[in-house]
Amino acid sequence: MALWDRIKDSAQTMQNQLVAKKNDLKSGAFRDASMAMCALVAAADGTIDPSERRRVAQLITSNEALQNFAADDLQRRFDGYLDKLTADFDFGKVAVMQEIGKVKKKPVEARAVIQIGIVIGGADGDFDKTEQAVVREACFALDINPAEFDL
Repeated sequence: MALWDRIKDSAQTMQNQLVAKKNDLKSGAFRDASMAMCALVAAADGTIDPSERRRVAQLITSNEALQNFAADDLQRRFDGYLDKLTADFDFGKVAVMQEIGKVKKKPVEARAVIQIGIVIGGADGDFDKTEQAVVREACFALDINPAEFDL
């Protein structure tokens, strides 16, 4: 199986797992950590162009696991985290990682945040090394072994 197909299959499996847990994923901390993760993955290479921003925003609003939250609220939060990352990536990353860390004591939510990062990263069929690296860092921030997600 080609690498692209494996990434696509893995992202779809993660998405199916997220949808199955949808009723457990209703907290504000999960919402915020998920949007922080989406922004982190989108800006993983240090830049984000308008088309990438629109693509990730569309993935967020169409993701069934995030439909417990208002789309405009998710968009506003995603844009806020992305703005922090694009203004100063290193400083923004610290703030975004702190937001992600808020679900550390809730294992279901913490794993769901990692899965969302993988789904967003793999959505274009190329879960590249920089995207994998930031998701791996998020695993460490959440005390999750990255190997659990093949990272």
